[in-house]
Amino acid sequence: MAEPKNEEFLDDIDAVEAEAFADEMEEIDDDALEIDQLRAERDQLKDRFMRALADAENARKRSDRDRREAENYGGSKLSRDMLPVYDNMKRALETITDEQKEANSALIEGIELTMRELLSVFKKHGIEMIAPEVGDRFDPQHHQAMFEAPVPGTKAGDIIQVAAEGFMLHDRLLRPAQVGVSSTPAG
Repeated sequence: MAEPKNEEFLDDIDAVEAEAFADEMEEIDDDALEIDQLRAERDQLKDRFMRALADAENARKRSDRDRREAENYGGSKLSRDMLPVYDNMKRALETITDEQKEANSALIEGIELTMRELLSVFKKHGIEMIAPEVGDRFDPQHHQAMFEAPVPGTKAGDIIQVAAEGFMLHDRLLRPAQVGVSSTPAG
């Protein structure tokens, strides 16, 4: 009868071992599940971090571009408002006669110096003059046609008169050059 007791004892050991093994497996499954959850959370946080970095980089680039544009083009309204001053000074200098030059040489020299200084300030701030010549081709990107007239000896689209110079602020048009353009000659 002793043998059945030994078998019961062995059965108890097997049951205890099976139960311990099951507990270990359950703990391993719980640990594996927790590790998988932590990995998913890590991947989600990493993705959010990478997106935040990309957003920050895009914001930096956008602010750099906005700063450059403000630096280059922030004064465009003032620049545009200064163009009539240039036009008036140019007209004044063009109307001076030789007699007036002799009689008022100091005044005229002052006007010429002021004109040179204005052009120097324009250049310093990136304002370039568009000065087309008679005979150049009309370019709608830089010229404004004030009138069209058939002129013998010209081709359609040739500039026949320059009414006013145009101006660019860096790569933007402040004012187109105002020109007269030849139409197809009547034939």
